[in-house]
Amino acid sequence: MSEIKAITCPWRKKCGGCTTIGQPYQLTLDTKLKKLNETVRPAAKVDEIVGMEDPYHYRNKVHWCFAMQNNAYNERVHVAGIYAAGTHKVISVSNCLIENEEADAILKDIVQIARKYKMPYFDEDTGLGLLRHVVIRTGHKTGQIMVVLVLSDREMPGKKNFVDLLRKKHPNIETVVINVNDQKTNMVLGERETNAYGRGFIEDELCGKRFRISSRSFYQVNSEMTEKLYGTAIEWANLTGHEKVVDAYCGIGTIGICTADKAKSVIGCELNPDACKDADVNVKRNGLKNVRIVNEDAGRFLSEMADEHEKADVIFLDPPRSGSTEEFLDAAAAVSPGRIIYISCGPESLARDLKYLKKKGYTPRKAKAFDMFPFTDHVETVVLMSRIEGK
Repeated sequence: MSEIKAITCPWRKKCGGCTTIGQPYQLTLDTKLKKLNETVRPAAKVDEIVGMEDPYHYRNKVHWCFAMQNNAYNERVHVAGIYAAGTHKVISVSNCLIENEEADAILKDIVQIARKYKMPYFDEDTGLGLLRHVVIRTGHKTGQIMVVLVLSDREMPGKKNFVDLLRKKHPNIETVVINVNDQKTNMVLGERETNAYGRGFIEDELCGKRFRISSRSFYQVNSEMTEKLYGTAIEWANLTGHEKVVDAYCGIGTIGICTADKAKSVIGCELNPDACKDADVNVKRNGLKNVRIVNEDAGRFLSEMADEHEKADVIFLDPPRSGSTEEFLDAAAAVSPGRIIYISCGPESLARDLKYLKKKGYTPRKAKAFDMFPFTDHVETVVLMSRIEGK
């Protein structure tokens, strides 16, 4: 990897998100690998961490908060930006070094347009105001952009003019979604949505496949590194075209769909119904006849497979940061796959789950880390587990 210039962020101390921004990139990689091994050993040893050629502006999903806050003179003012780490205090930022640059430009224009139309920001203390959040998702390969305006009420005065002006400035915007969150909650998105412009979703390409992404569906925020990570995971699965594959926690179906050409059959399992709808569409868009999506808890589904004495040859699991559950891991072992490919974004939960899987007769054969979130404390790890002979 060529030497990458270290850039200092003026908001680093206030924001707290990028803990190592300003340090030499290779140093941040070495530190992550060391800390990762300190956490996951003796459950596994991670031999390598894969970094980015350019670790800046990689986030294809950007989120800003809009709030009423007291300034230094104790005056209530409009503030737009990001939450300071561990707080609900919004700090104003510009030119974030890890966010998509066009998304940042759109956010700045939204601030200007909201000011033009005198759109009130939401006040957590009083519950008054309209604009709460804006989420922008960008297709890394397609360039398509989705803007999600999160409002406290479904009525948005001047909505058409607002959207027309925003699209005039940014013609790559494929769709604008109005999401209504009228609850007192820390959740960003509410349950109700309408399309102010476009179809309500964007598309992107990953590992040669095309995917539909809606506002509430999970999609990895670093597309470049996701392709590298998935490439390794699929390579380690060692598929020959005869295997039955289960893609647990499948989201919009990315891993299973990228695997389908090399497998006999693929079952994707996902609890989020919105993600399942996207996954079903993605299966059809890619013309795949050997992929089935199941809207169910992954542990329960595998338990049902085990009860029916069904087997799986390979299981991919990519659980949330909290890791998997004993129910899932018990069920995974019960369907007796030859290989389990565990993709983890939580080193502590990974170490715990690997130890549990060892009790179930599986042992790590390979492990590799991927710097999915440069300059933050987070790291993604892929582990190949195989069944111990005689168990």
